[in-house]
Amino acid sequence: MAGESKGMKGRQTVRDMVLSMLAVGIVVWSGYLFLPHDAEGDGVHTVDYRVAAASAKRAAPYPLLVPEGLPAQWRATSVTYNPAALSNGKGNAWHLGFVTPAGQYAAVEQSDIARGDMLKAAVAGGKPDGTVDVAGQAWERVQGPKARAITVQNGDATTVLAGTASYEELAALAQALK
Repeated sequence: MAGESKGMKGRQTVRDMVLSMLAVGIVVWSGYLFLPHDAEGDGVHTVDYRVAAASAKRAAPYPLLVPEGLPAQWRATSVTYNPAALSNGKGNAWHLGFVTPAGQYAAVEQSDIARGDMLKAAVAGGKPDGTVDVAGQAWERVQGPKARAITVQNGDATTVLAGTASYEELAALAQALK
């Protein structure tokens, strides 16, 4: 009898475990069914940069460039403005990042730090790659092993548009800067 009791107890333990797993499965399935989720989305978290841009334009010691009129397929993903006071006196820095219509990354980087330092940070290992004309202004092209950029000097500020986006998309972004 002691053996029968032990065998019954083993089957009950397995049965209880299976019932517990079934209960957990039902809870997970219900959560998936009733909680909102975006099965069509690509996981890109977008930000509204207009307020940050307006504040940065007032604070920047140079004419801050912000894109206007970009198609909705350009989705802003990051925005920051760091005044020199917050960057250990290294310069004022504006950053605005986008996912492009082709699904690549493009960023507007504008600062009054040394142009060479900006390019090193934006396109590590970058080499000059000609120029591109944007609204009558020549922008220098820079190609790196993992990213590319176009850049122009505007008074005391350097503007670098960099990322994995094509030169054509970077030029389209440059065209929208105001």
